[in-house]
Amino acid sequence: MAPGASKPASGGSYFPVTVKALSESDRRRLLRHFLALGPDDRLLRFGSQLPDELVTRYVQGLDFNRDVIFGVYDLAFRLVGVGHLAFAPSDSNPVYGHATTKEKVAEFGVSVSASARGRGIGTRLFERASMHCRNEDVDTLYMHCLSSNGTMMHIARKAGMEIHRSYGEADAYLTLPPASPGSMLQEAVDEQLAMFDYTVKSNTRAAFRWLKKLPGLRTKEESKEESKDGSKDGSDQR
Repeated sequence: MAPGASKPASGGSYFPVTVKALSESDRRRLLRHFLALGPDDRLLRFGSQLPDELVTRYVQGLDFNRDVIFGVYDLAFRLVGVGHLAFAPSDSNPVYGHATTKEKVAEFGVSVSASARGRGIGTRLFERASMHCRNEDVDTLYMHCLSSNGTMMHIARKAGMEIHRSYGEADAYLTLPPASPGSMLQEAVDEQLAMFDYTVKSNTRAAFRWLKKLPGLRTKEESKEESKDGSKDGSDQR
């Protein structure tokens, strides 16, 4: 398996898990990703089973200049993993204050589509977020979630985070080492690879959509529908 390639789900295929920093142009696909989350997944991601209206409001309120949002696209150019890295002043919450002497801390939230689970996407998003924090002079990465959120708890334990549980909720902290020339270079290389992967997937999708419009090129589904319509028209003429 190629480095960074995901494990295939049953019947699925491998695809490289490259993590890209998202921008305003990805907002529509972000909304599609979050609206596709079921009630239980929304509970784990947001701490509440948010209705579509509030999920839409959340996506519309994302500030790409203030926070950093990372994403993973699959081979069909669908956004299947999202990591939201939100920054806040360390003195804005007593919970943060004792964890760092820096001016700000970062809080991480992650969601992965049901079709892409078990491929290490959540871990890759967390690793990319941690690297970005280091390079932004943030030494404390914080996660807050329900204690029943097995994915987040697995990520926290794997990263060696300090976990505190109370009343069905959990807070996890990770103290990060300072930035280094290696971490700076690694993040730049990761982003370049992700951008290349994103461009290839985007162009491939655009090419397929263009080919489908050419005369004589129809999908099996379109041919079946055309056959059905023809049968109906023939029966009506009898």
